[in-house]
Parts: sequence; C-alpha cells; structure tokens
Amino acid sequence: MKVSVSQSEIAATGADLVAVGLCEGEELSGELASARGAADAKGGFKKLTTVHPEQPARVIVAGLGKRNDLDAERLRVAAALVAKEAGRLEATSLAWVLPEGGEDEALAGGLVTGTILGAYRFDRFKSADPDDPEPASLDALVLLASEGVSGAAETARVCAEAQNRARDLQSLPSNVATPSFLSRRAREISSAHPAISTEVLGREEIAAMGMGGLVAVSQGGPEEPKLIVMRYGGGDGGETLGLVGKGVTFDTGGISLKTPAGMHEMKMDMSGAAAVIEAVGAIAELGLAVNLIAVIPATENMPSGTAIKPGDIITQYNGKTVEINNTDAEGRLILADALAYAIEQGADRVVDIATLTGAVMIALGSSYAAVVSNDDALAGKVEEVGRETGELVWRLPLHPEYTALMKGTVADLTNAAAKRKAGTISAASFLEEFVGETPWAHLDIAGTAWDVGRAYTGKDASGFGVRLLTGLARSLAG
Repeated sequence: MKVSVSQSEIAATGADLVAVGLCEGEELSGELASARGAADAKGGFKKLTTVHPEQPARVIVAGLGKRNDLDAERLRVAAALVAKEAGRLEATSLAWVLPEGGEDEALAGGLVTGTILGAYRFDRFKSADPDDPEPASLDALVLLASEGVSGAAETARVCAEAQNRARDLQSLPSNVATPSFLSRRAREISSAHPAISTEVLGREEIAAMGMGGLVAVSQGGPEEPKLIVMRYGGGDGGETLGLVGKGVTFDTGGISLKTPAGMHEMKMDMSGAAAVIEAVGAIAELGLAVNLIAVIPATENMPSGTAIKPGDIITQYNGKTVEINNTDAEGRLILADALAYAIEQGADRVVDIATLTGAVMIALGSSYAAVVSNDDALAGKVEEVGRETGELVWRLPLHPEYTALMKGTVADLTNAAAKRKAGTISAASFLEEFVGETPWAHLDIAGTAWDVGRAYTGKDASGFGVRLLTGLARSLAG
C-alpha cells in the first residue's frame, strides 16, 4: 500500500474516502458539523458513521471512545474497521485525519498499521467469477498530519506489510508452504537486500552436524527438512541478536497422532518461522543498525513406519540426550537444536518464537503470548515493545521445580513431562537446557498466531510477532 503524509485540507485530498476520529462527548467541527448525517455521528469506540459534506462526497466518522483512552491500539482498531468499510464501499484510496491529543508519531503508526492489516485478505486460491468481479483493493493511504510523522508512518508501513506477508505464509496450505518453500522465501528476501546472507542446509548436512531433534522429527515423511540460517549485518560491531522460529509446516502429531478436529490448522505450526523470516526482511528494509542471526528449523511431523516412536532416545546438537515420550511435543526438539546452533554461531542474546503448547491458550487465551526468560532485562524489553506494538506478552516464571519435570529417566531429558503440570513453562524449561548462560526469551504464540479476533487481525492468520521482533531489533539498534 502506498502511504504518504499531506498537509492538505480534507476537501482537497482527492481520496475516494476520508476518515476522521471522534471522541465521546465531542462534536464534529468546521464544515463537517453541518454535513448531512453529522447529527448521527457518535464517539463511542468502534462506531462508524458516514456523513456527506459538499466536498468530499463521503466522510467516515470513526468513534474513538474516551479521549483519555486514546492511544495507538485504539487507532489500530478504528483504522482496521474503516479499512473494511472502505472495501465495502469499493474505495481504492483513503485519507485519515490524524486525531489530536496524543503522541503524534505513535498515533500515526497506529493508523497506518491498522489500515494495512485491516485491508488484508487471502484469496489467491479462489477462482475468478465473471458474474462477481473482484472487489476493489485499498491501495493508497494519505495521513493528513504534519510532516514530522513521515518517518513513523514509513516504519509502520514496512512492518505492517511484512506482517501481512507472514500471514500469507501462514495461510498457504502445507502442500505449498513446505520447508523448501520457506527456504526459497528466505532466499528471495536475501536477494532483495544485500545486507542479508542466507544459507540453507538439507537432511544430510543436518544429520552430519548432529542435530538429532530436527532429524528425528523429519524422519516420518518424505519432505526434506531444512535449516535456514539468515544473517544480517547492519551494525558496526557490537552484539548480535539471535532469532529462532519454529517451522513445522504441518504437524500431525506423528505417532502420537492428534485428533482430526482442527488438524487442518496445523499448517500454521510454522507461524514462528513466518514471523522470523518476514521480520528479518523488515529489519533490512528499515536499515536498522543491528547485527542479526536468524535460525529457522523447518520440517513436517508425519506418522509412518520410519517416524520416531515414543520411547526412542535422541541426541541433540549440544550433546544432551532426550527420551521421546510424546512425538507431538516435537517443536521443542527442533528449537533446541536451533537455539544451541544460534548461540554457537555468535548470538549474544536470543529470542525464540513458536506455536509450542496448547496449554498457553488455556492460560492466556488469544490476548497475550507467553514470554519465559532467564534474563530480566531482555524479558522487560520484550514486554515493553509488545505494549507499543499491541502484540502483548505476559511473563511466566522459571523455577527449578519446573526444570525437574523435564528430567529423563534413562536419558538427560524427556520431551514431555509425565505429569500435566505447567505445560507452557515446562516446555520452556526444556528449551532453557540449550541456551546456557546466554540471555534468552521464549515466546509461545500458540494462542495468538491465529483466531485472535481483533479488528486488524481477524480470526485467521495474524502474523503475530513480526512487529514485535522488528520493534525489539529497533530498540537494540545502535
């Protein structure tokens, strides 16, 4: 979407549709106050009213709720609702008047983000119907605001479009978005940005390196596993941030087979990988002064005569042995190898992101992702950025008693605790065994990767984590 900033008057924008915000207890001003329908405009949050001044022909009044509650998140929601209404009205261009009364850059970013995310649709597999023409696409947004918000608007555009690309990856069926497909997407990003280099390792190389977790999970099906390693050198020396994303492109549960209901959603078990891959692209497009290594272990988890079995023992990349008590606890096995590898390759602090446990949905629903960390400063930074982006996280604790749940009987560790206690935390405690003293934060996004239900993400793929990871990189950039 083309995004620009203008100081034009409402009547001179030339946009198909203009949007203005209205807070509770306030009234429209200027020419809008006498427009046809102005008396119906309400400031209640999420309420939309169309009014008709002489010029332009249509203005949408978006209710923003109480002025004291006005922030970027409110504008993300309001902008998404307006974008959907713009689609219904077949508008291809939209102008938004930046509301007063807040931090202009944050509010502008909220409007841009909400508009781009709210206008998203995934329909590439639908056949064209000659009797039902494809709806118009909203492809231009003008912010009526001071030139000072241009930088924030551009940053928001880059991040929101990257999030939509992650949503595309999530939504693709698993017979399209295979591990090889993800590796091609990473290379495509790399070819567009000289500061990124990408290396892709296949099954034989992964096995030769001793990545027993990725080998074990992948051995049940014919799809070639991939270890995707993306490096971005935007910093002048200094620390390297590591990002690790779970890339299970379809998860049947393996021999510990999942129930059929909802299994089709397991094409999105690579949501962490999608977030990392597209965040790297956004970081490069923004030219952030940060050094980065991203490691994406990608595989299917399939049942067959060659699949890993409950009771098997594997050796992970760092040499620790693991009893496989549940083949559906596969994500932690591939993340363990990737975390150890990222740290070996120079990551000074590392964040992993994964649709890891159903338990996190019981604990936090779809409003918050869980964050578990061995470092207060890193966890605090992730929480801070999450509040800014609206990709909220809630910290869960680590404790030696949780660690003890993951101790093996005849091996160093088990991949699934015998007792169903603290499932999200015990999974994170397993991962902690592979990071040593390196500052690390684990994001469990099983509840936020899809079916969130917010106006700007809907109930399908959300792309959660792209803006959070990019924002974290921005906060660490020199």
